This record gives sequence, structure tokens and C-alpha cells, in this order.
Amino acid sequence: MVLTQSLCARIITPTTDYGGSTFDVLKYGAIGDGNTDDSEAFVKAWQDVCTSQDNPTLIIPKDKTYFLQPLRFQGPCKSATVKVELGGTIIAPKNMEDWKWAQDNVLVWISFEHIYGLVVNGEGQINGQGAPWWKEYPNDESKRPSAFKFIKCERLTISNLTHYDSPKNHMGISSCKEVFISNLKMIAPEDSPNTDGIDIANSSNITIKDSTITTGDDCVAINTGSSFINITGVFCGPGHGISVGSLGKNGEYAEVEDVYVKNCTFTRTSNGARIKTWEGGNGYARKITYEDIEFIEVKNPIVIDQSYNPKIYEDVGKGVEVTDVTFHNLRGTSTKDPIQLKCEPTISCINVVFDNINITRIDKEKSHPSYIS
Repeated sequence: MVLTQSLCARIITPTTDYGGSTFDVLKYGAIGDGNTDDSEAFVKAWQDVCTSQDNPTLIIPKDKTYFLQPLRFQGPCKSATVKVELGGTIIAPKNMEDWKWAQDNVLVWISFEHIYGLVVNGEGQINGQGAPWWKEYPNDESKRPSAFKFIKCERLTISNLTHYDSPKNHMGISSCKEVFISNLKMIAPEDSPNTDGIDIANSSNITIKDSTITTGDDCVAINTGSSFINITGVFCGPGHGISVGSLGKNGEYAEVEDVYVKNCTFTRTSNGARIKTWEGGNGYARKITYEDIEFIEVKNPIVIDQSYNPKIYEDVGKGVEVTDVTFHNLRGTSTKDPIQLKCEPTISCINVVFDNINITRIDKEKSHPSYIS
């Protein structure tokens, strides 16, 4: 059973260390020994946080490890700003059979929903204990839970956290507005399946900066309904790059626009700057820029693929339009052809600009550069 917050409140004497009321999970019964289930204490503390009007902060103290079952921290809350200060480590159940799900069986470990002005920060760690899930469902991500998900949050700030070993994607941003993400570390083995760093969907005005993402899939994946996405100073690798898509699966309508990726470094990733759409889809991916990017031994540095996982559809020539894409000042080394354009002839890629591209292919027998200016 997933534990959720209710509308009842208890009075806690506030302190002013965080500029408002503070609610320490230890005072609500959390043990923090890494074995005792602390879920109920977190829920009770959240009840008071969400009903407080005094800029409340949920305190998760450092030097302790908190074992948590799937939890939903639900709003709306009464204060215009709500903070979560993660100092310690939170861990998911180690074994798959120990996870306790709600009746709706939503596969998310920790979610924050319908909260305005949420700030999640601290120097704590988040361990999704994903290894058993990777082993049991290596080819079926639909059966594995995401670690963290933010749903319908506005004016959201996330910073300074370290995420390990999510069963699936480490963080999802879904139907959110005005999100600022910085100084995160996301770490999972290179062969861990579908362990994306940050997945964005149906969200706008998202900034991601100064973070390191080393996982088994996309460092950042930008999915349908997303616009005004700004990604700067991200170190990616290993992983599958920073991707727009995939878009248009199963003939679906998709739309992504105004994406700007700058000053990022890709190290030994399978892909770098990538746009991927399915055959038979509909909609558009437009106004996308990758600028000032460095590649270090990247397999496929620049990819536009309009036949990602191709499938036969009755609507010949149908697909997601890719327009107004710029690759500017991209440099480094690759282990395959630096630029791969797989544009469908009947749909095509329109107004794709390559400016000052200097990527050298390296392999055992030969080395030759690709220059476009």
C-alpha cells in the first residue's frame, strides 16, 4: 500500500533556521538505520509540512539511512514555498518482492504531485536499488518503477542531490512548469537498461545545468509536449546522449520545440546530440539547437533518425516533421561516422544547419576528420 498525506495537521513548534517552520522526520518516529521502514514517519511529517502556511521545510537529517516504501507527497499545499532538505540517504527496498504497491500499481518509488513552489535540495543520496529489476526485466521497462517523479508541479527547484541505481529512469518531470535543476549526480552501470537520468514530458520552461549523469540510457530525454528546454553544463557518459524523443511511437501525435543544449560534454556515450522519431508518427520537433558541445570517443556524435525502431504503417510517408535544427561549434572524437542523418524522403528534415563542426573519427586502422563550416 502506498502511503499518502491526509489533510489533518499537528502543531509542531517552529524554528527559524530555514526561514520558516521545520519538520524533522526523526521527531515523527523515523529511525534511519537503513532497515526499519520509515515510510509512516515521512508521511506524518509531510502532513504537517503541507498544511503549514509558514514556508515549511521537511528535514531528512544527515548521517542516517532511511528505508522507504513507495510514497506520494501530494499537494496542493498551503504555503507558497515548500522545502525538502535531504541530508541523509534514502533507499528503496532491496528485493523486488519487498516493494509494497497501492491498488492502482503506479510504478514510481517517490513522487511529488501538484505542489507549487517546491524546493528539493541537500547533499543527500537517493538509492533506488535497481539491480534486481534490471535482471528480472532487462527488456521490459514497463514493469520497472521510476525512482523519482514530479507531476504537475510549478516553480520547482531541485539541486545538489546524488541518485544511484534507479530500476528505470532516475527522475521524471511530467506536466510541470518553471523547473530549475542543478548540481545533480546520477549514477548507474553502463549496462543497466533504460536507466535514463532525467525524462521530461508535457512540461515547459525547464532548465538543467551543471550536472553529471552517468547511466545506461539517455542522460536527458525530451519527450512529447515539451517546450522551452535549456540544458547547459551537463557532463554525460556513459549513456545514450541528450535526446529529443523518441517521438511518434504507435502513430501518436508528438510535439517538441524550443530546445537549447549548450556547453555539454559527452564521454564514451553511444550517442551525443540526437533526435529520434518513429515511422508512422505525426507532429513536429522544431527549433532545436546543440551548441558548444565536446565529444570524447563518442560512437555516434550527431544523429537525426526519422525511422527509429521502424515499423510498417498503412500511412506511407507519415511521420514527425524535424525542422529548424542547428548544430553549432561541435568538436571532438568519434568511433563511427560523426554525422548520421536518416531522414525519410517523403517527410525530410527541413532547415538543418551544420556550422563549425570538427569531429575526428578514431579507430584501430585509420583516423579521419569530419569538418563542416
